[in-house]
Amino acid sequence: MTDVLSVSKLRAGYGETVILEDVDFTLPEQGSLAVLGRNGVGKTTLLATIMGRTTYHGGEIKYRGEKIENLPIYERCRRGIGYVPQTREIFPSLSVEENLLVAEAQGGKWTLERIFELFPNLGNRRRNRGNQLSGGEQQMLSIGRALMGNPGILLMDEPFEGLAPIIIESILKAVEKLIREEALAVILVEQHAKMTLRVTQNALVMSRGRVIHSGPSAGLLADEELLARLVVAQ
Repeated sequence: MTDVLSVSKLRAGYGETVILEDVDFTLPEQGSLAVLGRNGVGKTTLLATIMGRTTYHGGEIKYRGEKIENLPIYERCRRGIGYVPQTREIFPSLSVEENLLVAEAQGGKWTLERIFELFPNLGNRRRNRGNQLSGGEQQMLSIGRALMGNPGILLMDEPFEGLAPIIIESILKAVEKLIREEALAVILVEQHAKMTLRVTQNALVMSRGRVIHSGPSAGLLADEELLARLVVAQ
């Protein structure tokens, strides 16, 4: 199976400050990866760098064999990289439907009705503005908007942060469906380590901008001592 994403010797940060050092990993087509670690270790920076939002200092990022580290953000989106930022970044004055249509890619399998099937709450509130939604609904909208671009890979930065358990469960089921039924490649950054490991195939753990562990999610989940040592287990 070919790799949808390959990262090699990646160095990046913000301005002259380097956050990521020699980061290496690959993600196969239809693969899923949990990115774990304590706060401030570079997880968000990693996704932002893949998306082109940070300062590139060295190394290589390949999407389906093509080097993309010097491409602008919009070109990475066009090639098939979907991004769900931690801050959601929906348009507050646009309706749910308008937020989704802004990101629509012509001819793809993700349509308004498919998004509303995945997230029925959004279908029920399709005419409401973004600023009239709850935090959980805004997160659903952020995920739905990324899917409307019909991505080949979806980068998700802490999609469960600050949400009530019942909403987390709903969004988690949607993420599981994307991974297991839709066979979409997903990179999931999360603080809920155990929950994230249960739905992903592989995991890497970061510390101080470097990868300190890489392997199957099931193996890390089964090793309580290692998991506790590497991350704050939740």
